[in-house]
Amino acid sequence: MNDHTFKPFLDAFIVAWKNSSLIELETFISPDFQAREIRGGEIVDFGYEESIEGWKQGFAFVKKQRAEWEVNEVSVIPLKEDEVMAILSATIVMNREAMETCHLFFDTFKKVDGADWKLVRSYIETGVVRDI
Repeated sequence: MNDHTFKPFLDAFIVAWKNSSLIELETFISPDFQAREIRGGEIVDFGYEESIEGWKQGFAFVKKQRAEWEVNEVSVIPLKEDEVMAILSATIVMNREAMETCHLFFDTFKKVDGADWKLVRSYIETGVVRDI
């Protein structure tokens, strides 16, 4: 991939996530965002509004517990000239102890109007055993 703007964008996305900053994170998500989450064997499809609500609840939990996010970049895969998939693992660390499971995010980012990157699609596997 010849576009050198994606890596700084992804780094900023992860920083906003680790900071539990909904105001920052919202700027990275397309209004046309669509996602599929697998939770306990159930498939849930949702869009932008539900996504923002989910982030809001997750960030509130982390702040209330005085916990922090551990977000790791697993892989970055160019899909098209203007689309990139980032595979991220995320878990919560409380009292210096990471949870036993994580969520795997297969996030697709698209360059919108030839300028800004936006998160347009996600496929999320929840409750994945860490360090398989």
